[in-house]
Amino acid sequence: MFIRASHVRRLTSAAVILAVVTLFPAPARAAGDGYVRLAHLSPDTPAVDVYLRSSDNAVKPQTFKGVAYGAMSSYLRLPTGTYQVAMRKAGAPASTKPVITTQVGVQNGNAYTVAGVGRFADLGLRVLNDDLKLPDPGKSKVRIIQASVKAPVLDVAGKNGKTIADGVEFATTTGYREVNPGKWSVQVVPTGGGKTSVLPCTLGAGSVYSLVVLDDRSGGLKPELHVDAERQGTVPLGGVATGGGGSQPASPVPMALVLAGAAAVLTAGLVLVLRRRLRAA
Repeated sequence: MFIRASHVRRLTSAAVILAVVTLFPAPARAAGDGYVRLAHLSPDTPAVDVYLRSSDNAVKPQTFKGVAYGAMSSYLRLPTGTYQVAMRKAGAPASTKPVITTQVGVQNGNAYTVAGVGRFADLGLRVLNDDLKLPDPGKSKVRIIQASVKAPVLDVAGKNGKTIADGVEFATTTGYREVNPGKWSVQVVPTGGGKTSVLPCTLGAGSVYSLVVLDDRSGGLKPELHVDAERQGTVPLGGVATGGGGSQPASPVPMALVLAGAAAVLTAGLVLVLRRRLRAA
């Protein structure tokens, strides 16, 4: 059997493309998905078990055990629909009546934070609408989630005096505000006087953050910066920005190099097989 060299090249190219697509499929972007994360932001409420289930039982129920004050999960990707969030005392049987419950309607492409807020005496679950639209590359976007009862009202600004938010009351959340990216020394100041808390952090260009203000065990304030979404990485995220804060380092092996290497290996192997067949023909 005689196979022309041009046909060998066509077969090789087609095989390589098929193999690369099979080995490295494009990321699935299922239609009809939204994002939900859970938070415990009530200072005097003990640890709880958090239950999440869909109203139509189409999604497997999830349970998060021993969630303590200050905890905020990463985002869960969920199909659109209505979900019930319930909190029970940590260790309580799942059959016991929840301390509090709420529902969140997940819409396509939207993101939500469901948080237990307020004092234990009037504890409530609040659904926050998270605006994860990335700002322009020359800006960062940040909001304040006020979960400190020791400073019922506080102001947040940069060390250079650049205001982020003023008069933020306990158990409230501000809207997102665009600020200049880069290294910040964020100052959280109780209105009317009190100890100032400073959080050194880096706000990544084109990224979105939530600054959560908590009560510290030492008696002061504990500001934490959470990455909601970032331009360089997965959108959305939801983890705490640690160290320099704001951006995860890029992969040391770019995907283009991975694909190129895979293609080279597959090409060499297929050409060898076809040459052997030509010699045997």
